[in-house]
Amino acid sequence: MINQKNFAAIDIGSNAVRLLVSTITEKKGKETSFRKTSLVRVPIRLGGDVFATQRISAKNIERMKDTMQAFNLLMKSHGVEKYKACATSAMREAKNGPEVVAKIEEASGVEIEIIDGSHEAAIIAATDLHALIKNDKNYLYVDVGGGSTEYTLYSNGKTIASKSFKVGTVRLLKDLVKHQTWVEMEDWVKNTTASYDDIDLIGSGGNINNIFKTSGKKEGKPLSLNYLKKYNDLLNSYTYEERIIELDLKNDRADVIIPASRIYLNSMKWSRANQIYVPKIGLADGIIKSLYNNQKRKS
Repeated sequence: MINQKNFAAIDIGSNAVRLLVSTITEKKGKETSFRKTSLVRVPIRLGGDVFATQRISAKNIERMKDTMQAFNLLMKSHGVEKYKACATSAMREAKNGPEVVAKIEEASGVEIEIIDGSHEAAIIAATDLHALIKNDKNYLYVDVGGGSTEYTLYSNGKTIASKSFKVGTVRLLKDLVKHQTWVEMEDWVKNTTASYDDIDLIGSGGNINNIFKTSGKKEGKPLSLNYLKKYNDLLNSYTYEERIIELDLKNDRADVIIPASRIYLNSMKWSRANQIYVPKIGLADGIIKSLYNNQKRKS
C-alpha cells in the first residue's frame, strides 16, 4: 500500500520566479520518494528594479499578479495539498515589498513569506544535501542567487558556520556591489575555511546547474577547478548574443551566468577547493521537504 500526495513550492528570486510541484510517495518499509512533477520558471527579474530603486515597479507588480494567478491554477490542476511561497533578496529589500505581497495575495490568493538569508540557507539544508556530505570530509556549500550568495561550511557532517552576502548575479550586472562587500565575502571564506584541509565545494543555483549540464558529467561527479576556469574563459570570450547562439543559453541566463561563474570560481580559489559538486537542489526543493517534515511532526 502506498500513499501519494502533491506538494508545491514557489521560489520568488531576484532573477526568476519558480513553481515546483512534487509528488511525494510513502511506502511502508521504504524511504519516502520526492519526484518533480512540474517545474515552471518565469524570468521576471525583480532585482533589476529593487537593487537600483529599492522598489518593485508597477509593471513587475502586474507581472507578479499574473504569474501567481497562473501558479495557483496550476497547483489546483495538479491537486496540490500544501504549498509554500518564499521570497528572497529582492522582495525583502524592496521598500514596497509588504505592500506588493498583500496585492498579490488579494489578486491571486497566494500567500507569500519574505525570508532572510539565514532562513533561506536553513530551508535549502533540508534537502538531500546530507546524502552527498560524507562525515569524514569538509565542504563549503555555495548558493548563488540574483541578489545574494549564501555560504555554509560543513565538517564531519556538522554545520560549522554560515553567512549570507549581498553579492548576487543581478547586483553584479547592475554594478551595485560595493568593492568592500566583495572583500568582506572573500575574507569570510578565507578565514572560515583556513583551518580545514581538502575542502570540496557544493554549488547550487540555476547557473551552476547549467554549467554542469553543459559539461556532460554524470550526476554525482564533480567539476574540477580547471574545467570551471576554462568554461569561465569561454563564457567571457563570447558576446551576450554569441552566448545565446553558440552556447544555446536563454536570454535571461546568458548575462547572469558570467557573474555567477565568477562567484563560484573565486569561492573555489578562496577555499582552496579543487572540485565542485552540483546536486540538483535549491530553495524550492527545500521548501517541499520542509512542508513534508512539518506535516510528519504534527501527525
